[in-house]
Amino acid sequence: MKKDIAILAFSGGLDSTISVDWIKKNYGYEVVTLTVDLGGGQFSADLEKRAKKAGASDCLIWDVKEEFAKDFILPSLLAGAIYENEYLLATSIGRPLMAKKLVEAAIEYDAKAVAHGCTGKGNDQVRFDTAIKTLSSDSPLEIIAPAREASLTRDEEKEYAKKLDIKLPGVGERVYSIDRNLWGLAIEGEDLEDPWIEPPEDAYMITSSLEDAPKKPKYIEISFNKGTPVKLNGKKLGLVNLIEELNDIAGLCGVGRTIHVENRLVGIKSRETYEAPAATVLYKSLQSLEKLNLSRDQQRMKSMISTTYSDLVYDGRWYSGLRENLDAYCKSSARYLTGDVRIKLFKSNCEVVGVRSPYSLYSFDLATYSSEDKFDHNSAVGFIDIYSLPSRIQRKQQIHDEMG
Repeated sequence: MKKDIAILAFSGGLDSTISVDWIKKNYGYEVVTLTVDLGGGQFSADLEKRAKKAGASDCLIWDVKEEFAKDFILPSLLAGAIYENEYLLATSIGRPLMAKKLVEAAIEYDAKAVAHGCTGKGNDQVRFDTAIKTLSSDSPLEIIAPAREASLTRDEEKEYAKKLDIKLPGVGERVYSIDRNLWGLAIEGEDLEDPWIEPPEDAYMITSSLEDAPKKPKYIEISFNKGTPVKLNGKKLGLVNLIEELNDIAGLCGVGRTIHVENRLVGIKSRETYEAPAATVLYKSLQSLEKLNLSRDQQRMKSMISTTYSDLVYDGRWYSGLRENLDAYCKSSARYLTGDVRIKLFKSNCEVVGVRSPYSLYSFDLATYSSEDKFDHNSAVGFIDIYSLPSRIQRKQQIHDEMG
């Protein structure tokens, strides 16, 4: 009798590797692993060998970098989505695409279930399960989560892997849980969980320390077309290649590290360590162009949208009508976000030092205090009289009574 199939999201890391054996033993399913390549060069060359050794009957590796950049990274960039003003959401925006591919693979293999290595107290379980349930609502799939169902601790997972004779990645005795894609990298585990302890240098993969960063600043120029970055230092590049090159340049300068205590969706706080060089530079660059080209009201609205959008992404509600509605506004407001931004990268700092655009709302003649000033100073008197009218009326009718 043919066995039922489970499609397992597989990175080759500790969680997903031991999940292969666990699913086979506890469900009796045949396991097909699916590795969704979101960029970042995170997968080892022996990934298929590793999956087969763990017990997988087949190993799929799908390159979705272009789709990830165009349909997930770019909308998040245009929305200015930064969770709690710190987290650039690299892992979060990757999950809905991975879930989409799990569902597609399940259809292709006529699988009964899909599986992932998420724990029972993390955010990813919500992101995966919500997206999978939404995308497979017409033909529901069983969802298996070994780490959640077995409640394995990190140490127990290590022991499980040793029994399977699976070599553990990491440095020395430290084994970090690492999620990496084109947009950035999240590092968890070991000493990183203690908010008092500085993350050790061996935890970082794509950014230089302050000590190792170049001693001279690096200047770069990024060109945008309707909010999309299209050139780096005058060279036209596709979005994937531009992000890859920018990761290398900014990462070498130590740009893109984030260490903060984060409010997880499930209600607990967690200490998080991230690396996102390209994302850091692009967010700051696009924001400087927005300040030049958008009105104050548009910027205020964008700020509100950024908060809502980042919550949607973080909370696993990518496939929602509201996210699509917000995308429509962000695309509209990006219509005039065309121009060039000059950035200075130095010892972990990313500083915008120049910005220009054919659609700039900045007028030198009106802003300058030099002899070239063309602003009508006399018009300020009438403006202030009208502007102060509401507060003067309220002061006269109400506030003076309260002050006695």
